[in-house]
Amino acid sequence: MSEIVVDGVGHRFGDRTVLRGIDLRITEGRVGFIGANGSGKSTLARMLNGLLTPTTGTVTVDGLDVARKGAQVRRKVGFVFTDPDTQIVMPTVAEDLAFSLRRSGLGKAEIAERVRAMLARFGLAGHPDHPSHLLSGGQKQLLALGSALIREPEVIVADEPTTLLDLRNARRVSEALNSLDQQVIVVTHQLGLLDGFDRVVVLDDGRVVADGPPATAIETYRRLIE
Repeated sequence: MSEIVVDGVGHRFGDRTVLRGIDLRITEGRVGFIGANGSGKSTLARMLNGLLTPTTGTVTVDGLDVARKGAQVRRKVGFVFTDPDTQIVMPTVAEDLAFSLRRSGLGKAEIAERVRAMLARFGLAGHPDHPSHLLSGGQKQLLALGSALIREPEVIVADEPTTLLDLRNARRVSEALNSLDQQVIVVTHQLGLLDGFDRVVVLDDGRVVADGPPATAIETYRRLIE
């Protein structure tokens, strides 16, 4: 597993402080971030692969500082957004998967094989030429996950990956995440998604207020929002 270290991290958007003095060391295979809207959990998640850099403090992944080595960090850490439409960039399903490998240095045959394998893995084998944006919501999210995984990262960070999905598709995405060999960090309001996780971190007003086994952390979260 990768070692992700968040050391004294604070973050501001203009005059608004969204993270305050966050210290975490993450080495577990399955970790959840939960908290009310505005708690800072999505901001923190985006720092884990360098989409955002902290205003104060540092975030490192296996010793790589996300502020200085962002490109290297993103090779290690894939990211899945809440809304897959923000992540899908190419007209067809196969093209979108291949697009993630455009700077990989792989040959055409290897890229084609990885695309084929990812289509099969996520139930999209019958849709290589299907318009990406005409997929169902669940299929789009699986495509977004596949586009992150095709680069073979060591870590997947998923920011509320089931929030926009109906129950059936949310279950499909949850099962896909649970099947991964990679280290997985999930931001979610759907507490059932955290079943079987190793650790849950609760954020409130930009601070970590609980951090531990899921049952204990989730109970703290429930008390916070009551």
